[in-house]
Order: sequence, then C-alpha cells, then structure tokens
Amino acid sequence: MCQECHRPDSMAPMSLLTYEETRPWARSIKARVESREMPPWFIDKNIGIQEFINDISLSDEEIDAVVRWVDAGAPPGDLSRMPPPLEWPSGDNFRLEVEAGLGPPDTVVRFPPFTMPPVAQDTFFRPFADIDIDEPRWVRAAETKPAGRQGRRIAHHASAYIHQPETADFLEAERGLLAGQAAAAAVLQAARERNSGDPIDTREMFTEWAQGKSGEIYPEETGKLVRPGARMEVQIHYHAVGEEITDQLEIGLWLYPRGVTPKYSATYVSVGTQNNKPLHIPPHTVTVHQGSYTLPAPGILHNFQPHMHYRGSAFSMEAIYPDGRRELLNHADRFSNDWHVSYIYHPDHAPLLPRGTVLQITAWHDNTTANRNNPDPRQWVAYGPRTVDEMAHSNSQIIFITDEDYDRMRAERQGRRSQNQN
Repeated sequence: MCQECHRPDSMAPMSLLTYEETRPWARSIKARVESREMPPWFIDKNIGIQEFINDISLSDEEIDAVVRWVDAGAPPGDLSRMPPPLEWPSGDNFRLEVEAGLGPPDTVVRFPPFTMPPVAQDTFFRPFADIDIDEPRWVRAAETKPAGRQGRRIAHHASAYIHQPETADFLEAERGLLAGQAAAAAVLQAARERNSGDPIDTREMFTEWAQGKSGEIYPEETGKLVRPGARMEVQIHYHAVGEEITDQLEIGLWLYPRGVTPKYSATYVSVGTQNNKPLHIPPHTVTVHQGSYTLPAPGILHNFQPHMHYRGSAFSMEAIYPDGRRELLNHADRFSNDWHVSYIYHPDHAPLLPRGTVLQITAWHDNTTANRNNPDPRQWVAYGPRTVDEMAHSNSQIIFITDEDYDRMRAERQGRRSQNQN
C-alpha cells in the first residue's frame, strides 16, 4: 500500500521499499498513521457509504500494530520471513498499466512541453493535441500523467476537455452511436449544460488529474465516445518550486475493441457552488457554502471526489430524493488540498438515484489561524483557479440509465440484500 507512492520516481518525498529505507522514518510514520494523515483517506468512517473499491485506509487494529512496532524500537523482525520485494513500474509508466493490469494504453495523447521557471506566479497552460483514431471508438479507461517525478513536483492538477467535430454528418453519427444506449438524451443534455448551452459547442469535461489520483476505469459496460477529428484540450495548473523544470503531460486512453459499443456512457458532472451562487470567504472566519445538481434522468453515482483549495476543511454530499427523503452519502471530515482522492463506490453500493434527485454538496472553508494550511487568514477569498483562491465542487461521474434500468437495478439490489440478511 505505502509503496504505491513511497518508491523511487514516484510522488512521495522518500522511498519505503526496504527496512533500511523505512527505519529512519519510524517516528514520522507513527505520527502520520495515528493522526490518519497517512495513508491519504479522509472519509468519515461513521457517516454514509463505506464500501469503496479503492479504500486504502487502515483499520484501528492496523494502526495499533504500527504504533506498537514503533514504540518497541521499530525492530526488523525475522528477516528470513521477509517477503520478496514488490516490483514496481518506472515513474515514466502509466500507473494503470501494472496496478490495474491494463497493459500499455491503446493510444496516448501528448501535449507540448512546458518549462516552469524557478520563481513565478502560478501558471495555467492550455495546449491542444490531436487524438489518434480513425473511426468512432469508446474509451474504457483514461489516465493523465505528468513527466515523471519532476513533472509531478510542479503540476498541481490538470483538467482535460474534448472538442468533438460538429458537422451534420458527425452529429448524426453521434446520435446513431448513442441510440442504443440507456438515457442517451440525458447524456447529451448533461454535456450541453456544462458549456455555453450552444448545441454546437461540445467542449466536454473528459478526465482530470490531481495529486492523490492515478486514473479512471469506467464500470463494466460503460465508456466515453471519441470521434475521429476530436481534439483534446488540457488546462494544467503549474506552480514554481525553486528550480527550472520542464514537463510534458500525456493522457493514456484504453479503448474497447473496434465495433464494440458499451451500454452506458460515463458523464462528468461538477456538483458545486459555481453552478448556484458565488463563493465568498471573509477574513478570520469559517464559512459554509452549498451547491446542487438535479438529475435529468435516473443515474448511478460512480464516485465522490471533493475539490477545494488551501482553506477547504470538510465536504459532504447529500441526495435529496423526489419523495422528500434525504440521505447523507458521504462526508470528508479532514479534507486536504494535497490529496484530491476520488472515492470510487463498490458497484453494489454506488448510489442508485431516480430521475429528479438533487445532489447537494456542503463545503466548509476555514480562513482562520487554526487552519495550518491557510496561507493568510487576513485575506478575503473568492472563487478562482489559483490555490490561494477557492473552489467547492465534487468532480463526479454519473452513469445515466433509463427508468426501466432503474427499476430493474433497484429490484436486483433489494433481492441481494434480502438474501444476505437470511
């Protein structure tokens, strides 16, 4: 678990592959584990859904074992029983290649390089790149990757958008490809709502990356459509670290076989304050902001991924159902801007939401001296892209389905739960 990050050429500041490398950090490990700062998993374990496929948190028993080991002097133990070291890919590889067993991506979108000076204001680099496909293809997984450890030092996050050709022929082809899919109309509506509202403007959010996230694997029978001639635009947030570093961002795409059309489309929906009202944080205050999104069709919520900056302290998401019921899905009570974790629900526990459900987020920002990450509590903070500005939204993927699919899936879940109770 720790070695996923704590190894050469990865994002962590030190390697923990061997006992010799780990022993000098024993006290620090104890402190970070006891406070649950490490491993980075900030979901409140007493609230909401707890079944995730990427849960790296430690149990109370595991934390106690680490604490007792350090308190005992961090002994090496019986070295003859030491398991063989794990083999990890180079930091230049895509993580999904090995960690998810996907192998090399089918195509890689490469963006122009960018050099960040040793000292400079935050920079937002917005290059374009072509996608190398010759026919409509469905993407089953995507990963954004800076150039090795050096690139990750200066890259804070990257948001990738896809620009699809909009000739009449392409529009008709898109409708045809989506015709056999569940809730295709809702997929297209959600895409239009995220941009200018112009039906010929299809700048859609495709994938995103930040520290704490590797890639995105879409659920079974789910994908994203890319047409020939499509271009990828990426907005990369770079910050200076005291030395000149050049990065070249890449996005790897794993594709369904030619001719295969998955049943569902995965759609990015940003649920947050930017959709509803301004975000203002006065000096020396703790503020609460809310935002919402109403589902135009039934859907499955794939993940919970809070996004805030330095002053973000806690974040929750609630489902308000058409019949008036309210369900607190999850609460991140110890948000950290250093780790933008995507909490991916187990398929059997992912929220299954009827048409008209309102997803409501609540974000807490701490602009006081009590927040150790706060760069300056004297400042009045508003919404903006810099880390000294603020945001409050969840980068959520929703899989829209038909009303018939919703009724069937709901009945299947109820049946499985009844069997488990018996």
